[in-house]
Amino acid sequence: MWFLVVMWISSLLVGTQAQSTASFSRGNDRNRRCQYTFTVDSPTEASCPSTASSAEMEALKSRLGLVEALVARLSGGEASGTEAQMGLRTAYTQVTEERDRLQQEKARLAQQVEQLQQTVEGLQREVERLRSRPCTQQPPQSVSLYDSNRQPVTGTSNSHLVSRPGRTQGDTSSLRDSSWSYGSPAYLELKAEVAEFPAPRPEDTEDNRGCGELLWVGEPVTHRKADSIAGRYGVWMQDPEAASPYGSNMVWRIDTVGTEVRQLYGYEDMDQFTRGFPAKVLLLPEAVESTGATMYRGSFYFQRRRSRTLIRYELGSESVAARRELPHAGFHGQFPYSWGGYTDIDFAVDENGLWVIYSTNKAKGAIVVSQLDPHTLEVKKSWETNIRKTTVANAFMICGRLYTVASYASPNTTVNYSFDTITSQSKAIAVPFQNRYRYNSMIDYNPAQRKLFAWDNYYMVSYDIRLGKQQ
Repeated sequence: MWFLVVMWISSLLVGTQAQSTASFSRGNDRNRRCQYTFTVDSPTEASCPSTASSAEMEALKSRLGLVEALVARLSGGEASGTEAQMGLRTAYTQVTEERDRLQQEKARLAQQVEQLQQTVEGLQREVERLRSRPCTQQPPQSVSLYDSNRQPVTGTSNSHLVSRPGRTQGDTSSLRDSSWSYGSPAYLELKAEVAEFPAPRPEDTEDNRGCGELLWVGEPVTHRKADSIAGRYGVWMQDPEAASPYGSNMVWRIDTVGTEVRQLYGYEDMDQFTRGFPAKVLLLPEAVESTGATMYRGSFYFQRRRSRTLIRYELGSESVAARRELPHAGFHGQFPYSWGGYTDIDFAVDENGLWVIYSTNKAKGAIVVSQLDPHTLEVKKSWETNIRKTTVANAFMICGRLYTVASYASPNTTVNYSFDTITSQSKAIAVPFQNRYRYNSMIDYNPAQRKLFAWDNYYMVSYDIRLGKQQ
């Protein structure tokens, strides 16, 4: 019996030689019986599995299942990834082809633009050549009025032969007539001879040389349209008392759409203004605020942007001759006209001199009119009206009277209020006024021509007016 026990123990020891932690012990149990105990470490387990080992095994099996499913998905998605790559390559090829096509179209358009520019330059050279060539008049008897072989002639070459009735000297805006664009020189000469002896008109019996109350405003006459979005609104004017080196025929224009408005364009006469050929471009030292500028006695008067500073820019020396703060004046949107545009301060010129139209906090938004010294910009005298500035579309001065326009957008509106600086009295009136293009952002009076100049939604227009006899 002992021999078998010893052999079994020996074989167990031999089988566990690799286990360096095997141990053998002998002891009595509770019944005082001998008990042999062998302890061997497991080759893969540090301790005996607990009762929760089966749950852990199940969790491990679940995780392994998820890993296998992910691997299977990735293996099976190779085909779809390849299809996506093919789709992206196709889209990239299409975009590349479209880009190449657009580049070719851009090159073609650039070539067309270059050709058009060359054509315009050629036409300009032809115009200059025609202007420099003297006009030869043919006897009326030798030319037929319906000669089909005769080429059309421009109306500008003979426009100096006639001055229409009711126009002041130096105003060439009325000399353009579309019916004169074609025909023989003899026929044009005949028309000129007839125009030398105009029949008197009923309105000519009014005293248009003196001052009186505004009775009538004519229909707008369109002179030109702005070339770009920068000309949505602006100022155009002629100096009623021009000074050297510029004459009374000079036309001035400034576009006021933008933050840094500083370019002042000058045109030799109304014809060049209509054609859009400036003879002079001045770069102002300060940016202009809105459409309230004006021209007077060889100087350009304007409000500096975002301030109540008034500036007199002398055209001859091309420098600032005077600047002054307008006391308590609202600016940059405090008291504009109803159309907006930061029209808080508005210069005006009439037979009595230079004015400025504005408002103050003290006046609570009512229009204040001040007469200025044209040299120093000092306020000589001020009048406070009972007309709220933000309720009217625009204002201008004629013969010391302030006039306001009711609407800037209505095609048929009125000059609705007047204020007389002599009597300090205001009254409601109803003189018809037309906004042909329905966005009138500037109205100024020119006392030399007895016209209103306006800027109506890209278009530069003028209005004839009629004044009553002075009381």
